[in-house]
Amino acid sequence: MPVFQLIDQPVFPPPRLADPEGLLAVGGDLSPARLLLAYSMGIFPWFNEGDPLLWWSPDPRCVLDLADLKISRSLAKVLRQGVFELSFDRAFAQVIDACAELRRQGGAGTWITPEMKLAYGELHQKGYAHSVECWHQGQLAGGLYGVCLGRCFFGESMFHRVSNASKVALVGLVSHLAQRRFALLDCQMPTSHLISLGARCISRDEFLQRLRQGGVEPSVSPVPGGFD
Repeated sequence: MPVFQLIDQPVFPPPRLADPEGLLAVGGDLSPARLLLAYSMGIFPWFNEGDPLLWWSPDPRCVLDLADLKISRSLAKVLRQGVFELSFDRAFAQVIDACAELRRQGGAGTWITPEMKLAYGELHQKGYAHSVECWHQGQLAGGLYGVCLGRCFFGESMFHRVSNASKVALVGLVSHLAQRRFALLDCQMPTSHLISLGARCISRDEFLQRLRQGGVEPSVSPVPGGFD
């Protein structure tokens, strides 16, 4: 499969034309219109610092159906103890900075570049990107952020500074979305950690169908999700 070079206009080739690893296109920009169109088509940016912009639509796709969240006995105990405080959209910039820093400390670099921070910060200001914060003794202990369209949440990254804080943030997010009758939580790529929490892989075709069922139609200005 060819990898498509994007033009200046916010357009993408059909996701089914991605290569076997899910790489669909290269280039373009991180404008709100292009990012929103990408997510509404089941596409997301993912690239290393210093590399060109790469756009992906993997097949299969990792998702978490909200009813399938698995809470271990140890995590349930932490939740009962109430040692963490949750908030939403209180510290978006701090969360995305912490996600980037965690990956840099891991030695593998990060795709959360200064340009990505600015782009998702703009999506946050426009009501499309959201964060979940987990606080411990008044300090930011963990959290996550993502993009919300229709009744679908596209998870981007999570971090923790205190054990279990990111898991508590995820449990809080799932509960928040379930109360608002969301259709699914997109996890993009599978990891053993996500699978242990109940995530599973579905085909790209099924994923795109689920997006449509969740009220997400391809557009440069899709309907923001009812996250609040």
